[in-house]
Amino acid sequence: MSDERKVQEVLARYVRATDRRDGRSQGALFTDDATAQIFAKTGHEAYEPVGEPIVGGSGVRYAVDNFMAPHPEGGSSHHVTSDHLVEVDGDRAHMNAQFVVFEVRAASRPTAGWPEGVFGAQGTARPVESGYYDTDLRRVDGEWKIVAHRVLIDMPMAIPGT
Repeated sequence: MSDERKVQEVLARYVRATDRRDGRSQGALFTDDATAQIFAKTGHEAYEPVGEPIVGGSGVRYAVDNFMAPHPEGGSSHHVTSDHLVEVDGDRAHMNAQFVVFEVRAASRPTAGWPEGVFGAQGTARPVESGYYDTDLRRVDGEWKIVAHRVLIDMPMAIPGT
C-alpha cells in the first residue's frame, strides 16, 4: 500500500471513530503533542478559531468522550470525505479533504410491521455540516499519526454561553 493511501486511511479511521463516538480509537490516531482545532468560516476564505486547540491524543480522546453529544435512539452520524489531496515528503505528510456530515435517523418499525408495499431502508439522512479537514501527519514507528488537525467548517457555529 502506498504512503498516500495509508495517510488517507488515517482520515477514514478518524471519521469512523467520530461517527461511533469512540474517543479511544480517535485519540490513538494522534501523537502526544498533536493539536486539533476547529475553525468556523466567517467570510470568503476567512475562518476564526472556535475554542482552544485540543492537545495530544489523550486530549482528543477526552473531548470525544465528554463533549460530543451522544446519538439519540435510532440516530447516528455519517461522515463522508472526498477529493483527498495528499502530499508525502519522507516521514511527513499533508492531507486536505472535503467532508459532509449526515444526520441519520432510522424510522421505528411499527409494532404491526411495515405497511404493505413499503420497501427498502426506512428513515432519513440529511446533510448537516460541511467543510475541509486540513491535516499534517508524521510517520512514528512505521505508523502515520496526526500532528496537526484543522477542521474548517463552512458555516458559523453557535455555542451556548459564548
